[in-house]
Amino acid sequence: MRGKVIVSSLLARFFSAGHADAVTIFPFIFVRTAAMVHNKVLMNHERIHLHQALELLVLPFYILYVAEFLVRLICYRDFQKAYLNISFEREAYKNETDLYYLRNRRRWSFIKYYTL
Repeated sequence: MRGKVIVSSLLARFFSAGHADAVTIFPFIFVRTAAMVHNKVLMNHERIHLHQALELLVLPFYILYVAEFLVRLICYRDFQKAYLNISFEREAYKNETDLYYLRNRRRWSFIKYYTL
């Protein structure tokens, strides 16, 4: 799944609460600038999220994503640290530079990135 990329600084900021250059809201990838569309690593990162969302039937992905973020925010009391420790983000960041990752990725791979 490649996703439809939409260049909109306003929507990227809105959906990420002003914290990200790009955000995936299935089936769209919102980026702040047109140049970001050509950033292969960033696009791979966001496409990993598309696959995660699809395998969890979309809505449960976002529910789990927000729930895990809130739990980690309570634990760490630091927005950035909480965000970076979400299992979905850990998988995406770990594999974003491997442009072939999605070809070989197994379903539910994000689970191995979940830690307490």
